Amino acid sequence: MLLTDPVRPRPLVDLDAVREVSRAVSDAHLFIYLVREARTMAAELGVTARGPAYLAFRAAALGAVPWQVVLATFYNFSPQWVRSMTGVWDAAAPERWQSARFAVAARALRRVGVELTADRIAEARSLVDPVVAAADYAGKPLAAANASVALPPDPLVALWQQITVVREWRGDAHFLVLAANRVGPCECNVLHTATGRLPVGVVRATRGWTDEEWDAATARLTARGWLHADGTVTEAGLAARERIEVETDEHCADFWAPIGAQKARRFAALIAPIHDAFAAAGTFDQLR
Repeated sequence: MLLTDPVRPRPLVDLDAVREVSRAVSDAHLFIYLVREARTMAAELGVTARGPAYLAFRAAALGAVPWQVVLATFYNFSPQWVRSMTGVWDAAAPERWQSARFAVAARALRRVGVELTADRIAEARSLVDPVVAAADYAGKPLAAANASVALPPDPLVALWQQITVVREWRGDAHFLVLAANRVGPCECNVLHTATGRLPVGVVRATRGWTDEEWDAATARLTARGWLHADGTVTEAGLAARERIEVETDEHCADFWAPIGAQKARRFAALIAPIHDAFAAAGTFDQLR
């Protein structure tokens, strides 16, 4: 839906619950891109540059696609930055990257001491598996690719892979909402940082946009009334950013319908120890 569309269907799941479980899922998924095990494993596969390694790990589920397909799927990354992954499938096939990704997750989860008992893992799986199985993957390429990956035998890593499917489903939905509201790939990063959701230095370093591209996106958002001339966010910009999040939540409400709001919140509580352990280990300090 566009921001100006006044007609909205009633969500099947309470949007507060959708936002709560979405944050928990994002928090539990994020460590994979930050842990030292990822750098070590990527080097063993022949890739030492952090950008191409990140792209290979995250895109592995798609198979040996060219960088242009990865760019289309990831949406908010610079074309030049994504082009840097050229050659990663020659260094190692996507299947090896996917296997290495599971190995990274297993080692990191154990290193920080994630405390999830077999019973909690089983309960979490009983909640997330029906959601993943019933999901509509039309227009959700990265989620669909991850849903097609065979789950590893390690129960904790298998749960984390299901978390990955859920995280990428929301990400795919978010990109659909951004595109529908004419917020481009660089613009969404500029608006994201202007609202204080992530430090601008982190986003600039990990998305690869040039100064000229960043300035042009800032100018477009300023002309739209979402940023002040100095690049700070306006009230209209804050409202627009929140509206985009709400529209993403609305898109995801049907996704959680198989288990409903109460069980979605229970799932969020069950997986919270993953984020807590990595936070305690200082894994996310670099994002401050």
